[in-house]
Amino acid sequence: MDWQGSPEVIRLFPSFVWKARLGSEVHEAMRVAILGELAAERTGAADPETGQVWQSRHGLHRLPALEPLVGHLRAGVEQVLGFLRVETAPFEITGLWVNVAAPGGAVRMHNHPNNILSGVYYVQVQEGADTINFHDPRPQAAVVRPPVTELTAYNTDQVVVRVVDGDLLVFPSWLSHSVDPNRSDRVRISASFNAMFSSYAETMSGPLWGER
Repeated sequence: MDWQGSPEVIRLFPSFVWKARLGSEVHEAMRVAILGELAAERTGAADPETGQVWQSRHGLHRLPALEPLVGHLRAGVEQVLGFLRVETAPFEITGLWVNVAAPGGAVRMHNHPNNILSGVYYVQVQEGADTINFHDPRPQAAVVRPPVTELTAYNTDQVVVRVVDGDLLVFPSWLSHSVDPNRSDRVRISASFNAMFSSYAETMSGPLWGER
């Protein structure tokens, strides 16, 4: 073809996952605090059996021992809101919980309704238990699935993100995600959280036109 110049691919409505990593000393302090609270939460409970994933209650963000962790989560959320050019608005961590996946344990595809951002902090991951899958949020994209010669960002239906201890991911709460079975011989430990604007109905849910 005799194109004038090079063809251009225009990216429309991209999804994102923000990824950062705490320094090793900071992560070690967070790991000790999380494992301490995990031991308290699981007092008297048996270890999760092969194929199981145990979750704590979702109110761990209120625990004084985890205030430093919540501070790091809030800092991540603030950076993401800045990246999105969101007008300055107060927000809350609305939930924080710990996940313990025994060998073989997996998490099915899901999202986190009634929040604006969600995330995961990785406490203990290892080879065979060091990925999370993010799924294409466009259901209509699966109507036709022709065979392809190579997977790219434009033809795949999921993206696998690899993580290590100390990694923090933040992503839109509507973005569906899952975790493959733990293929290692150790438990995988992570802390998940949600964030939402404070007093959303009173301050931000009005129309974007006219008086606010």
